[in-house]
Amino acid sequence: MDTERNLFISAIVVLLCFGALMVHSASMTSRPSEVEQIFLSRHLMFIGIGVVLSAAASRVPVRWWQVLAPWLFWGVLLLLVMVLVPGLGAKVNGARRWFRSGSLSGQPSELMKIALPLFVCCLAARNRAQLSSWRTGVLPVAYPILLAVPLVMVEPDLGTALFLASVGAGSLFVSGWPVRNFLVAAGLAVPAVIATILRRPYQMQRISGFMETWADWTQAPYHLKQSLVTLGAGGACGVGLGKGFQKLSFLPEANTDFVFAVIGEELGLLGALSVIVLWLAVYVLGLRLLRAIPRETFAYNAAFMLLSQIVFQVALNVAVVTAMVPPKGIPHPLISYGGSNLVVSLLAFGVFLSLTRPQAESSSVMSPVESTELIADLDLRTPAAGSI
Repeated sequence: MDTERNLFISAIVVLLCFGALMVHSASMTSRPSEVEQIFLSRHLMFIGIGVVLSAAASRVPVRWWQVLAPWLFWGVLLLLVMVLVPGLGAKVNGARRWFRSGSLSGQPSELMKIALPLFVCCLAARNRAQLSSWRTGVLPVAYPILLAVPLVMVEPDLGTALFLASVGAGSLFVSGWPVRNFLVAAGLAVPAVIATILRRPYQMQRISGFMETWADWTQAPYHLKQSLVTLGAGGACGVGLGKGFQKLSFLPEANTDFVFAVIGEELGLLGALSVIVLWLAVYVLGLRLLRAIPRETFAYNAAFMLLSQIVFQVALNVAVVTAMVPPKGIPHPLISYGGSNLVVSLLAFGVFLSLTRPQAESSSVMSPVESTELIADLDLRTPAAGSI
């Protein structure tokens, strides 16, 4: 197990180093300038912050995550409310998604990618015996999704809202939520999503542009067209690291959302496939680490969802870059430039390593007396010890 754990961490380190290299390459301009170094130095700073938080989170005993999950969720939910307040949240291109201080900004919806699965799995563990009941197994478990997703949609950020809804639904599924509840939830959610899209013309333009891409790629939206051109320019082996041309003045968001296209141009199909294979290795090794903890427990379900949501982001980013899904600003975890997603992804890996630590090592079995004392100390109702 130690070998698999070390391989898992090593794969993440390789992705981080490769990401820093690609951020530097994708940030190059036609004329060398200080901007290139600024992007790299900030990216390295975010890596440092993320590594420190990840290391700290990995040492937290498993039992504490059930206690911290409600606090984390309500704290992030408060941030989602605050970011909508004029004067607190920065408005960029008509959307309030960020807190900004000088040249630095933070996106609270990124933190919800950790807080939501932890809290939903926590509630499901607490109400495991009542999950099949309409009265005690629906709202008492699913209400965090109903609170978080609409706030993100109001920003507006439909893509992140749908992603969080998917993560929440996945957390309910692995926790044993009945299928009939999903059918009812889908029947209510799908019309609401369609109505939201119809109310915003730019969302319809993205979808119609995506459909046109497959009918005639020359009519594709500018982002998708340049992404496909960039990918195709690399051929099998690429034009060479740092020698890409599209990033200089044609490909938008070259060092963030479309960095995978730059990888395809500079390192070719082989380089792009190598990144995908490395992510598959991270996922497979992570699944093997899950064997150290019992199934159908809070720790197992939460760890599985934290790992899966990161890999899901990777799949979505690659799908957007290759025009498999409508365009949406989804960064490539660990590789794209950007503070919030990078730090949160590393933090999620840290929590995952904590949750997958062998039970004996992590002292995750909490006695009834310890549980009572812990609840009294925090004045917070927490799940029973047997659900860990």
